[in-house]
Amino acid sequence: MQSPAEDRLRRRRPVKTHGPASPWLFLAPGLLIVGAFGLYPFLSTVTHSFTDARTLTEGHFVGGANYRELIHDAMFWTGLRNSVLYVLGVVPLLVVLPLLLAMLVRRHLPGIAFFRAAFYTPVVASVVVVGLIWVWLLDDRGLINALLEALGFGRVGFLSDPWLLLLSAMAVTVWKGLGYYMIIYLAALANVPRELHEACAVDGAGAVRRFLTVTVPAVRSTMVLVAALSSVGAFKVFSEVYLMAGPTGGPGGEDTTLVMLVQQAGTGLSGRVGYASALSVVVFVITLGLMLLVLRANRRGDEA
Repeated sequence: MQSPAEDRLRRRRPVKTHGPASPWLFLAPGLLIVGAFGLYPFLSTVTHSFTDARTLTEGHFVGGANYRELIHDAMFWTGLRNSVLYVLGVVPLLVVLPLLLAMLVRRHLPGIAFFRAAFYTPVVASVVVVGLIWVWLLDDRGLINALLEALGFGRVGFLSDPWLLLLSAMAVTVWKGLGYYMIIYLAALANVPRELHEACAVDGAGAVRRFLTVTVPAVRSTMVLVAALSSVGAFKVFSEVYLMAGPTGGPGGEDTTLVMLVQQAGTGLSGRVGYASALSVVVFVITLGLMLLVLRANRRGDEA
């Protein structure tokens, strides 16, 4: 039987409840999921990009043949052009418009909760449903053309003209993304000190000047985040263009994007998995480059 002094000494000794491997046991489930559904598919795609693999065959090593073919593929350059134009057309709008919308709906006005919910509704709606609704609206016999005819104007080929079709898809992307980025800006605007606006107002600054000198600098990091997220999403656009232009990418494939090319090349029983993998690697590299450009621009802005 232990004496009271020995019992107190035993209680004072630290009890080792975990070893050096314990943190890895907690991380293991997440690492397994990331490895199985992220890292392994990525490495497999890179590996297949150097082979002539097809859907039902493993293929053989062909070196950089897929990349050389890709450079001489006219559809690749068409898809790259459309993807770049999509980024240039969508990102500035998704950086500025949600900020203005957030400043509008953050006001304590009667019924403003309804408008917040209305602006956010497209975000939770399925992109397929949203795309089909806009197809019905913009079709040659759709509601918008019917209204134009009723007003004495002619029909507009929103879905038949290549450039109008691309612009229509951009409009859908912007419309669907407004509410999502509006919520991000609302969280950022809540952290802007009200005293700064009051001080500027005392100095005689108007609403536009307060917006440019107080609001924009205060949410600048959030604007960079929105620019990065929207750039990646716009460059990898698929659903909107696919639903509005069809699987062929519009008339003559003029509205095909890079991700649509990946889908076209890699699907089906005779799908060229190796070539589609090479396209996927190119999309990844360009997307990574966009992210680095945005981060570099943000860093330069902080140093200025």
